[in-house]
Amino acid sequence: MKPNTRLTQTFIGLMALAAMASTLYASLASHTLHTAYALAVLALAAATSRMKIKLPGIDGNMSVNLPFLLMAVVNLSALEAVLIASVSTVVQCWPKSDGKFKPQQMLFNVSMMAFATSMANLIWNAGWLGKAAWASEPLMLASATAAFFLGQTAPVAGIIKLAEGAAMRRVWLGIAQLSFPYYVLSAGLTSMVNAVNRHLGWPALLIFPVMYGIHQSYRLYFARAAEALRTAPLVKVAGAGI
Repeated sequence: MKPNTRLTQTFIGLMALAAMASTLYASLASHTLHTAYALAVLALAAATSRMKIKLPGIDGNMSVNLPFLLMAVVNLSALEAVLIASVSTVVQCWPKSDGKFKPQQMLFNVSMMAFATSMANLIWNAGWLGKAAWASEPLMLASATAAFFLGQTAPVAGIIKLAEGAAMRRVWLGIAQLSFPYYVLSAGLTSMVNAVNRHLGWPALLIFPVMYGIHQSYRLYFARAAEALRTAPLVKVAGAGI
């Protein structure tokens, strides 16, 4: 299947509109701004956004700033959370000195993150959901993380399908398989940080060393996985010749 440039551009435009609409809707129900706390989370999210990991078998990467984005979702207003996610995405996707800036790619990435963040914020602050008999803070956080997960992975799979002609279901399953454990880990870290914040305050934000360690572990693991993908055909051919 050949890629459709016009459909790809239309999809990016729709993604941008969805991001603006969802952000505006979520912001209408936003609570009080927390400027100082938001700036602290922004600094950590932007710093960890440059700790990128190349996903094997997929033309894309993942950064380790998710716990800070989830902290913004559950502790800050929708507008603050979306701004933090958008700025950290720009930092993550900004090309190196020898790279080429791609406006459409940047627009899609920022729109996708803004949409995912606003959806997660809406789920977290949903009054009807919070009043449910089964609702609890861990389950609410799990629901918000699930919204974040779907809000990120589904649009990425869609744009890859349109841009490269790949099967969307196969692409989404590949992304989900690689990234789902990280979302679970990030939700757990966010829950622990929020619990500590109630007693110690801002020092609980200092989990930067933990995220650096996770980045190093994931980078080593995915590097080995990518090497296995590259060498698999050679191993198969050599085996067939024995």
